[in-house]
Amino acid sequence: MPGPLPAADFYDFEALLSDAESSKLAQLRDFLAANVAPYAVGWWNDAEFPAHILPKIAALELAAPDRRQYSHLFTGLVVAEMTRVDTSLATFFLVHHDLFVQALIDFGSDEQKLRLLPDALSLRTTGAFALTEPDHGSDVAGGMATTARRVTDDGGTHWVLNGAKRWIGNGTFCDRMLLWARDAGTGQVRGFFLDASLPGMVRTKIENKIALRTVQNAHITLTDVRVPETDRIASVNSFEDTNKLLLGSRISVAWQAVGQQLAAFDIARAYAVERQQFGRPLAAFQLIQSQLVTMLGNTTASLAMMVRIAGLQDSSAAGASMAQVALAKAHTTAAMRETVGLGRSILGGNGIVSDYGMAKIFADAEAIYTYEGSHEINTLIAGRAITGVSAIV
Repeated sequence: MPGPLPAADFYDFEALLSDAESSKLAQLRDFLAANVAPYAVGWWNDAEFPAHILPKIAALELAAPDRRQYSHLFTGLVVAEMTRVDTSLATFFLVHHDLFVQALIDFGSDEQKLRLLPDALSLRTTGAFALTEPDHGSDVAGGMATTARRVTDDGGTHWVLNGAKRWIGNGTFCDRMLLWARDAGTGQVRGFFLDASLPGMVRTKIENKIALRTVQNAHITLTDVRVPETDRIASVNSFEDTNKLLLGSRISVAWQAVGQQLAAFDIARAYAVERQQFGRPLAAFQLIQSQLVTMLGNTTASLAMMVRIAGLQDSSAAGASMAQVALAKAHTTAAMRETVGLGRSILGGNGIVSDYGMAKIFADAEAIYTYEGSHEINTLIAGRAITGVSAIV
């Protein structure tokens, strides 16, 4: 049996963190090891969300990291570490914090922040991000069919929403959702911090998923839903206003691709060292070592790319460009697909049952490959930047 093995962070990028950040990351690891790792596969198998642990997550005080002077590297490693233990929990975290809470911080009025932000930061209330529609995914910016009609009557000014949204993470149970609709009068895109319990809204859980089974995705229909003017995001008047949010969430999903690879490498290496075949451990076979090294190379390269993205975020107000982020998301998720495929192969038949963890990682990778801009769309965004020619109609 070999002695202590090197960490999956083979080049020790975590050494770039401050002492306080390293301590906080260690606290998160302890929390995940005690409260998530032993149960994550069971939650995934049962397609149940562990709402009972939300107060404990809130107690870690990881929300709004920029307000706590955390670096973008630390923020990314938090997402990677959560994903390493459970991709579904990490997805909940980034939908609530990176999209809903961050929208309140960036776009909310003083009144909206005072009314909604404290409960959202502490996870006393949960949020969702309702953009994608049944017939519009990548083309939702130009094809958004959900409408908002401004009405003024004896009850004051309000908006009447009609349409549908789909694949809305946290959508079955959230208290509020940041919902986007097209102004029926002007054609402009409007945003609303929508009370999810309003009459006329029907939320249906999407069943039979093969990935992110713990995440509760909803199909939402809106029929004459009346939203008060006080819940409209007054500072948002076009889809372009969402780019800052989408840029941040796309970065987080690329960090998820890193976390997925860390998890796959952890499980595959442990299995290869312990599993005996033909009278010796799998790790003694050259092909297995080659596969493990490829997995580690993919993981390290993806981590290095994201460390540089974090550096760009920290170094200037401009941060990383959308094209740079698109390339990172496309590249890290493609590397992730190869990494989790090799990991599943190393486990053989045990790689297709969730008991050993790898099947869950393998399946969840498909969702990460697609959401926050599919691999193809992100490739074309980067391609447009390097050629000056758009291949997106």
